[in-house]
Amino acid sequence: MRASLIQVAVDEGESVEDRRGRVASLVRACSDSDLVVLPELWTTGAFAYELFGAESEELRGVTYDVMAKAAADAGVWLHAGSIPERGSDGALYNTSLFFSPSGDLAATYRKIHRFGFDKGEAVLMGAGRDLVTVSLPDTVVGVATCYDLRFPELFRGLVDLGAETLVLSAGWPERRRSHWTLLAQARAVENQAFVLACGTAGTHAGVPQAGHSIVVDPWGAVLGEAGHGEEVLTVEFEPGQVGETREVFPALKDRVLGVATPER
Repeated sequence: MRASLIQVAVDEGESVEDRRGRVASLVRACSDSDLVVLPELWTTGAFAYELFGAESEELRGVTYDVMAKAAADAGVWLHAGSIPERGSDGALYNTSLFFSPSGDLAATYRKIHRFGFDKGEAVLMGAGRDLVTVSLPDTVVGVATCYDLRFPELFRGLVDLGAETLVLSAGWPERRRSHWTLLAQARAVENQAFVLACGTAGTHAGVPQAGHSIVVDPWGAVLGEAGHGEEVLTVEFEPGQVGETREVFPALKDRVLGVATPER
């Protein structure tokens, strides 16, 4: 498979409308890839809390329409990052959109772990409840968002649902970039899966972003890593390596905790 992670720069001075158009062009330029991934809340910036309400959209809003068309035009599977969704219940959610190469909506994921320690996203947005996987022709993708990366039980749950490739959309701050790399590799190694983690560049509401989007193989080897600024990181990987790794080193079979015990 060929995957492209578009590390979008989110900076003040560019309107959301202009950014949508620019990012759609970047997606279309990745037509030679099988899978394209965008960052978390790239329309507003993950730390621009004051914009969440003003720029919120219904699920099938403007960003949905623009990204669906971009996916269809490029003929790619598109994890279109996440948007501030205004749900039918009136609450805000940090919601990821995943499109097929025909532009159809393949899945949505509402972020389960909200960041902020009783501030920011943690109080402004509702929490998702459901784990989400998407079946591509060559791999099963498990979907996660940013702060989720710190909670290994979520990823183990995705693996239990068949995930072989773990795709994470993020707006990760520069001051904790070392954690970003460490945790991406840890999630790959412990789940014997590929990890594709796409972050933002630029500065959101005064918070410099880490960039350094990364692709990690099931042994923890880094297959590709972006720099600090806006960049498209393209990496080729072999999905079959997951099954081979799990067969050669069958650590997942030795799980004890968190595994349902058969009734006697």
